Amino acid sequence: MKNRITVTVAGHDFTIVSEESEVYVRGIGAEVDRDIQAVMTEAHLSLSDAAVLAALNSADRARKAIDSADHLRLQVKTYLDETQKLKAELAESRRELSRVKKQV
Repeated sequence: MKNRITVTVAGHDFTIVSEESEVYVRGIGAEVDRDIQAVMTEAHLSLSDAAVLAALNSADRARKAIDSADHLRLQVKTYLDETQKLKAELAESRRELSRVKKQV
């Protein structure tokens, strides 16, 4: 079910239609508002320039988060592959130990 949620960003109301919860959408709206307000305060820019810079900052954070998640996935895959190799070595060691015990 789609929700219609009104959020205020930089003094302007926007109605968002989303399947996400109202709390989530309002949180995103508040985050965007904070980002734009911070850029406007720091650089004394117009609303449109501040919105573009805030969007660039947000895209930068998103890209870094995606890169970080990709790196973590690669690490997990490496660890899983190493675990599989070690399990195979353990199984082989157990078989060898069993053979040695039978010979003794």
